[in-house]
Amino acid sequence: MPLTGIYAITDDELLPPLQLCAAVESALAGGIALLQYRSKQDYSATRLRTARELQTLCAHYGVPLLINDDVELCASVGAAGVHIGRQDAPLAQARKRLGADAIIGVTCHASLADAIVAEQHGADYVAFGRFFPSHTKPTAPPADLALLTHARAALRLPIVAIGGINTENGAAVIQAGADMLACVHSVFGGPNVSAQTRALVALFSHSGKASTNERTTSK
Repeated sequence: MPLTGIYAITDDELLPPLQLCAAVESALAGGIALLQYRSKQDYSATRLRTARELQTLCAHYGVPLLINDDVELCASVGAAGVHIGRQDAPLAQARKRLGADAIIGVTCHASLADAIVAEQHGADYVAFGRFFPSHTKPTAPPADLALLTHARAALRLPIVAIGGINTENGAAVIQAGADMLACVHSVFGGPNVSAQTRALVALFSHSGKASTNERTTSK
């Protein structure tokens, strides 16, 4: 199934451990197409327990769970795949450990050349950004929306856009060529996660692109 729709990413500061699963379930109910567990905490036992809980939730809603940076944690909980950066475990190593069916995404910041290499080495999607001021990664290299248009012409695999994306600017990002909008604060940063998520998911309906979840539900 091609990856399209809202790609929610967890954040340690926004989602303390006791609030995380409830917030994620609200996002799942709101229609996210993909979830990434991103935690920089050093407590391996806590991360393992949380990842298992998230995997159970995601399985219930039929949404793939990806783990940020941690191939072994992904394998331990049976998650759908990992998201890796240029400083993380090489793509080939992740593929060897997780198998051909794993979803492996690669951060490419503002580099189309990096994305082309990632596609050649078997990535399942590439992520560009930040496109707007970002709470999560304020110092990440800025990217221009024109990059998405160039990437859409050069690549076959799904394109994820990240960085300050919300309901006000998301339509322009989709129009420029993004298949998925990766969102942190615009999903989890407000008082009503489910409503915020539904508003973001609606951007794809208005653009004429059905999200992965919408296509699955309609079958």
